Amino acid sequence: MSVPLYEIATARAGDKGNLNTISVVARDPRWYPVLLGELTPERVRAELGERFRGPVTVHRMDNVHALILVCARASDDTVTTSLYLDAHGKTLAAELLGMEVAGVPEPL
Repeated sequence: MSVPLYEIATARAGDKGNLNTISVVARDPRWYPVLLGELTPERVRAELGERFRGPVTVHRMDNVHALILVCARASDDTVTTSLYLDAHGKTLAAELLGMEVAGVPEPL
């Protein structure tokens, strides 16, 4: 089954300098494998790509069924210097939660 990410996870984000971090936490432990399969660096870059110039790194937090996504922006694109309308990580977390993810076991 395919659903928007927000149906199976929550997200929080922050930023420091030219790094954005997005924490994605499964709402139920049985959905954690879906996060592992769907939130790859390539998929996150495809979803939010125009904002990132450097690597996207995914860190697993198996004990709390969460992933930490560390996304590098250009060195001169920081929260206080960005030309984007809203350069803050919380906007990126909200955008990421709208992506469709597959492989969700039924029922929700």
